[in-house]
Amino acid sequence: MKIRKAVIPAAGLGTRFLPVSKSQPKEMLPIVDTPVIQYVVEEAAAAGLRDVLMIIGKGKRAIEEHFDRNFELEDALAARGREAELEAIRRISTIARLHFVWQRELKGLGDAITYARDHVEDEPFAVLLGDTLIEADPPVLPQMLELFERFGTSVVALEEVPIAKVHRYGVIAGREVEPGRFEITDLVEKPDPDHAPSNLAIAGRYVLTPDVFGYLDRTPPGKNNEIQLTDALRRMVRERPIYGLRFNGVRYDIGNRLDFLRTNILFALRRPDLRQDFAAWLLNLAETLPQPAEPPSPLDAEELRPE
Repeated sequence: MKIRKAVIPAAGLGTRFLPVSKSQPKEMLPIVDTPVIQYVVEEAAAAGLRDVLMIIGKGKRAIEEHFDRNFELEDALAARGREAELEAIRRISTIARLHFVWQRELKGLGDAITYARDHVEDEPFAVLLGDTLIEADPPVLPQMLELFERFGTSVVALEEVPIAKVHRYGVIAGREVEPGRFEITDLVEKPDPDHAPSNLAIAGRYVLTPDVFGYLDRTPPGKNNEIQLTDALRRMVRERPIYGLRFNGVRYDIGNRLDFLRTNILFALRRPDLRQDFAAWLLNLAETLPQPAEPPSPLDAEELRPE
């Protein structure tokens, strides 16, 4: 069965971004001038998944408004002849067919996924975390969809992380059946590094079969007293195969402040309208900064799950 629908959980509190996240959803924080959540919706649409359900919570109304039309703003831009900006904001409402459902109580990613049950019905679907961007060549989601079409079972995106930091992630055990393709035998949520089955972490992208809802229904609260999707998938893999795709690329976890700042700098340096002046300013600034006691760490996510 061909996958048509995507689900984007975006109900978390975003406590690492307080005080701004008190009234502004962390998913609406900008990467230069585009909200994080728009990048995620565009990723789904680029993979052919234009039927998108977003799971939101209290204080997330700005997400709905962002993807709706603003006729007053459109009229003002048109009157001033600002055609480029007009076209950009009109496009936002046409990226995908968006639907919204409210997660009544924040009980974890697994619980959030259950709110998609009525929307996806008996169809397989993709899940993209709303505060995580992935850049890969080729793109991750089409590769996952191709793997699903071959094997007809759930698929998760994987990235290698330092073994000392596996306690921040859901981690898999499995065997590599093809380069970068794994048949998963077990999944563990935030394992102790001394007992982790591997350093392959689940990277915020999933393709799931609809029977996942039954496994979620039978999954008790786990880490942080939340219903963990990883725990439900661990139950599933005991009864049917799950595959993993290790991608070649970069994951940006916008859920933590340091990666958010780094990501903004990297994306700004790609912009033709910003690159030259911004790079010159950064170089001048760097000359005034004291040398750090330790070399800077690479991009590193604090956690994959939404808060």
